[in-house]
Amino acid sequence: MDVQKEALRRIGATLANKNEELQNFLDTLDHALSGLKEESCQVMSHLETELEWLRSSLEEKGLELRCTIREEQQRKEAELQKQLVEGKAALELSEELLEFTNETLTIENNEDFAKAARQIKERVTMAPAFRLTMKPAATESMMHFMVDFSQEEATLRRLHFLPVPRAPEIDMASCVVRDNAVTVAWRPPTIAVANGDSDDRIDSYTLEYRKTDASSNGWAAQTKGEKRWETIENIQATEFTVTGLKFDSSFICVRVRGSNKATAGDWSEPVTIKTTAFNFTFDSVTSHPDLKVNGDTVTWEPLGVKGHDTRLKGSRSSTASPNKMLAMANRGGRDRFAGESHTILGDQEMNGGCHYWELLPLADWKSLSVGVAYRASLGRYDQLGKSAGAWCLHASQWLQSSLAAKHNNRAKALDWPVPQRIGIYCDYDNGDLSFIDVDRQHLIHSFKTKFSQPLLPAFTVWCGGITIVTGLQVPSFVGNFTPTNSSVSSLSQ
Repeated sequence: MDVQKEALRRIGATLANKNEELQNFLDTLDHALSGLKEESCQVMSHLETELEWLRSSLEEKGLELRCTIREEQQRKEAELQKQLVEGKAALELSEELLEFTNETLTIENNEDFAKAARQIKERVTMAPAFRLTMKPAATESMMHFMVDFSQEEATLRRLHFLPVPRAPEIDMASCVVRDNAVTVAWRPPTIAVANGDSDDRIDSYTLEYRKTDASSNGWAAQTKGEKRWETIENIQATEFTVTGLKFDSSFICVRVRGSNKATAGDWSEPVTIKTTAFNFTFDSVTSHPDLKVNGDTVTWEPLGVKGHDTRLKGSRSSTASPNKMLAMANRGGRDRFAGESHTILGDQEMNGGCHYWELLPLADWKSLSVGVAYRASLGRYDQLGKSAGAWCLHASQWLQSSLAAKHNNRAKALDWPVPQRIGIYCDYDNGDLSFIDVDRQHLIHSFKTKFSQPLLPAFTVWCGGITIVTGLQVPSFVGNFTPTNSSVSSLSQ
């Protein structure tokens, strides 16, 4: 009995699930039927609107053509009527003159005859009949206003529903990657129709792009770790430039599709465009204890001194000096900088090629350095620029604003205001290290040397903080700052 009940319960549960499934299916069908009715009414209404617009356009065109014919008819009638009136008047005068001439021929008196003859001669000379043009001012022909709408009729007979736009083709040869912007160009699709014409009814394009580390051009579903598609709509031209990109992936994948008023078409075949840039972040393992890393930002937060920003705004005595901070340094970790170094390194090496990144001082900074270094050349207590394996630009506004280039414990003062945005360009193979005022596009200083070991980005921060911007291509303006003898530092010798 219990076994039978359990079996019946299972059957009941199965039936309940099936009933729920059927009910959901019925609800789906009801929704589809109502949606079908609604969309059918919508497209029917749209069809009637388009047909009415077509009829109205034909009527307007017919009215225009009729008016043209009437105007030409009226013009010709006016000219012919004018000639007709002038001709009748000339004929009437000519008949009068002929009658006068015949009467003159019957005059017997010589003197009267001579006088009448002179009058006839003068009147003949001035007679309108002899000055009137005998060619009609207009012809009766109106055949040049005949029409032939056979082509238009054929077009009307071909009227059909809007085609779904075919996929455009991305023109890789016209795509450009420059200054962290990608210009994508494509060729619009053409749809062949019966008479050999083309139907390119595309109102706008949609472009999608996403970052990826896969070089394949083929479409694949988004995999774990890949970025989502970013969408740009309502593009009217056949190219578009995506600006402000951070190149933190090996490639950017792009695709395009066209849309008309009815629907969007198929996506083009996705293509991948290489996006080479130097990407790194702060290596928190090397960070001085007084430096706090938060993503791409490092701030100076000395141990035991809270709210130092507020105190800096008050007086100098409220901020602990680097010497005093030495006693509070956390010496844990063999790779961590300590003491007065206040240094942190980047987490990616440079051992060839060209690299570029930028540094932005935060509003409350007092002293900072940025440059490159051999990791092995820096001791835990070393400041940037003190050793032979470190090159840096040092900026300070503790007592007064100043800039200096530092290397191998030698400094060179630089006559230039402290930039708000510092670009760092490293050409490892040619031994060039340049510092650029990005906002003013001015070369601040260049080192010329021969690098013999892998380099790491290196930073020193004391009071305040900095933010780095990575994932940048080498900007095109860097080509204007190729180091010359006058800009190469003697500190590298």
